[in-house]
Amino acid sequence: MSTTLLGFALPRRLASILMVALFGLTLALNPMSTPKANAVVPARVGRLAVNVAAAQVGVPYKWGGTSPRTGFDCSGLTMYSYSRIGKHLPRTALQQYRATIRIRRGVLRPGDLVFFRSGGTVYHVGIYAGNWYIYEAPHTGLRVRKIQIRTAAILFGRVR
Repeated sequence: MSTTLLGFALPRRLASILMVALFGLTLALNPMSTPKANAVVPARVGRLAVNVAAAQVGVPYKWGGTSPRTGFDCSGLTMYSYSRIGKHLPRTALQQYRATIRIRRGVLRPGDLVFFRSGGTVYHVGIYAGNWYIYEAPHTGLRVRKIQIRTAAILFGRVR
């Protein structure tokens, strides 16, 4: 028995193997055709972002702040931490939420973003440090800190 593949007569078994190989090559070269089309950062990259955030502990809160020199607000800290390792995040907590891939609590890992919400609004963000702690820039009068998560009104996102 033979079959025709790309205009060549080949044994059916060889044609099947070639078709599987071509499909695999297509997936490898075109990640948009894979189920994980919105690739996320590897765990090691998330850990690097955590290290950057940890180095900012003690920097004062500043509304709209995006640098250790002038201070951080919550989304400024997350944006800065990821920018230092070559990843772009939008400016506000809500924009960052929309730019991340939703994840469940059970797969949360260091470097993921933790979003605080009230009703349907995301109003705060921090970087997950592990063991139910985050790095955050909380509000005026406080400094960047590592704090335990103490609310259930949260969502999780993984940076693309």
